[in-house]
Amino acid sequence: MNRAIPIAEMLLQINAIKLSPQNPFTWASGIKSPIYCDNRIVLSHPDVRNYVADSFIEASKAFTPFDVIAGVATAGVPHGAILAYKMNLPFIYVRDKSKSHGRQNQIEGELPANSSVLVIEDLISTGRSSLAAIEPLKAAGATIAGVLAIFSYQLPAAEKAFREAEVEFKTLSDYTTLLDTAIKSNYITEAEKVLLSAWRKDPENWQGY
Repeated sequence: MNRAIPIAEMLLQINAIKLSPQNPFTWASGIKSPIYCDNRIVLSHPDVRNYVADSFIEASKAFTPFDVIAGVATAGVPHGAILAYKMNLPFIYVRDKSKSHGRQNQIEGELPANSSVLVIEDLISTGRSSLAAIEPLKAAGATIAGVLAIFSYQLPAAEKAFREAEVEFKTLSDYTTLLDTAIKSNYITEAEKVLLSAWRKDPENWQGY
């Protein structure tokens, strides 16, 4: 079952994704972006939340076998925890850096030796946060089954980063599917779709209108 289209529809309907080619958002890196994705909003909509969790279960079959589910802090943590609960598997999460106090953990939870770990993200942009989270897991002796996320911008930089790291990843929906869905629902015009498509190919040099 292809769940990419219904998930794209849901993300637009609940405003987890906003498209604004005429008034682009600015990322922390300074990149101008005509899309803003906040999958935390999924958590506030039980029907969407459950559909995403069921979709994760289905998509996770591509990475079996795995023993542990790891969420990437912070946005991947609740989605990973829900998936682990539904699949009756151990859950851990990975901080972006070790705590400066207490046990100074970067990995929170118990990671059994020689575990195979499925990493859960909410969003793949450049792929850097996902791949950074993988490093402490590997250092702790885990193998990485793959990375699974709700949505991907399909940026060339992410494809390159995952390929070079030799890590497989999948997403429940993606930028191309979203634009096709947005056109059909009259959320954007054909001219805006062309502009939005150009951003994905070269986000660092995209100027918008």
